[in-house]
Amino acid sequence: MKILKFVGLAILGLIVILLIVAAVMEKSFGAEAKTVINKPKEQVFDYVKYLKNQDAFSKWASIDPEMVQTFSGTDGEVGFVSAWTSNHPDVGVGEQEITAISPDRIDYELRFKEPFESVATCYMTFESTGDGNTQLVWGFNGDMAYPMNVMMLFMDMEGAIQSDLQVGLDNLKIILDSMPEPEPEIEIEMLDSDTLVTQ
Repeated sequence: MKILKFVGLAILGLIVILLIVAAVMEKSFGAEAKTVINKPKEQVFDYVKYLKNQDAFSKWASIDPEMVQTFSGTDGEVGFVSAWTSNHPDVGVGEQEITAISPDRIDYELRFKEPFESVATCYMTFESTGDGNTQLVWGFNGDMAYPMNVMMLFMDMEGAIQSDLQVGLDNLKIILDSMPEPEPEIEIEMLDSDTLVTQ
């Protein structure tokens, strides 16, 4: 009985220590990945701005092919929401919304509902490299509420997310680098009716 009591007190003491550590630990974390795509910025932006296109390159979208998705709003515009439902523990239930969009940056809000509730933000930035290519950055910022933030002692959240973002960008680079260049627009000069030949 003394051993059980000692073990119980030791476990209780460890829990108390972890709760104290969690109270003073950082709750926010962030990660960023980047790549250079061999296409002009406008072509990269015109593909990435559509949130549905993330299904083609995001690692998270590929984890569960059986997940159910629903959409609301106009894709490529502020307010568009892509929601998902999955029984896979690494996917869960949540939604992503376009919150701001400009030619150089797109911002999103991620609202996770299951297996736990949290809100995160992510963004993509586009920068011309001067040689007709585009540097694309994909970033993620999140928070772990107390006392769950103690998990960051035992896992590299930033490293894991950065790795997933990089996989997504590598996939995106393959997709866009293989796309043909857009056809140049041809200006058609309108002739005055007096110059037209009629038969």
